[in-house]
Amino acid sequence: MKRGWGFGAVAILTLALAGCTAGNEQATNEDTEVSQQETTTVSAGETTKSATQTISYLGKDYKVPTQVNSIVAASLEAMEDAAILGIKPAGVLQIGGEIPTYIADDLAGAELIGDKREPNPESILALQPDVIVGTSKWGEDVVEKMNKIQTMIPYSHISTNWKENLTVLAQLGGKEAEAEKIIADYETKVADAQSLATKQLADKEILIIRIRGGLMYIYPQDVYLNPVLYEDLGAPVPEIIAKTEAQAEITLETLAEVNPDAIFLQFETSENAEAPKSLEELQSNPIFANLAATKASQVYVNSIDPLAQGGTAWSKVKFLDAAYENLFQ
Repeated sequence: MKRGWGFGAVAILTLALAGCTAGNEQATNEDTEVSQQETTTVSAGETTKSATQTISYLGKDYKVPTQVNSIVAASLEAMEDAAILGIKPAGVLQIGGEIPTYIADDLAGAELIGDKREPNPESILALQPDVIVGTSKWGEDVVEKMNKIQTMIPYSHISTNWKENLTVLAQLGGKEAEAEKIIADYETKVADAQSLATKQLADKEILIIRIRGGLMYIYPQDVYLNPVLYEDLGAPVPEIIAKTEAQAEITLETLAEVNPDAIFLQFETSENAEAPKSLEELQSNPIFANLAATKASQVYVNSIDPLAQGGTAWSKVKFLDAAYENLFQ
């Protein structure tokens, strides 16, 4: 929610911004790497040295303190990865006035900084963060506001960047060993599941559908939870998914033409405030009832928390387990 700022807040922000650095420079060839250097700052007539590090992430460089003590997780993606890594952010987003239930225990104690579309600059400034981990979904206006407060890393919302995301957050939070283990464990599970998938999923069409605003949506094969199915498990990519270039509505009639063998259906109440009964209405619709997936009891509603962002380590680990349990019975 946007709020007007009083004179006092503006004065504080103005002073704080004078000492902040944006830190967005051209990257090296590595996706995520760190270098340290000594920088000189002048304050009240004194010259002091403070250690900084340059983190390269997805083609750009970001300067942050060598010792990062305060992280603001200003995106749900960053919050999920903080939860799985065991990082305690100073500030996090709210949904319905609280930390999202599915990661609330992991992030307990963090201050609320506003909603995902535009976090509250005053709230973030008050936390004096060493770094802000935002999202690549933000518009330029929000990016500019965040970078004026402190270096902002635009956490990628593209699922295929999940390892780079996890790695950069682990570097900021001193959890590199934990990140390496999470990735290694996931790859081991994938390898174990692929042998089964080759036999059991070869002739199946599987869709992941998200209900938002009362409508059904599908995503490209490299977005949301889809990479777990089509890349990691090797399930065949349905033609309709191969042709999808962005989030796209799918009608009941089109769904009936595809007639998938299995459906993972995600429904979050907060995303359907104007159509709270849309899930019930869909399930009771005769067209939906006659789908092959429905008849075979292969429709899985909220197999992981419906707020899960899909492209994070948290989401992938949870959904891989759910897909294994439901598809390889």
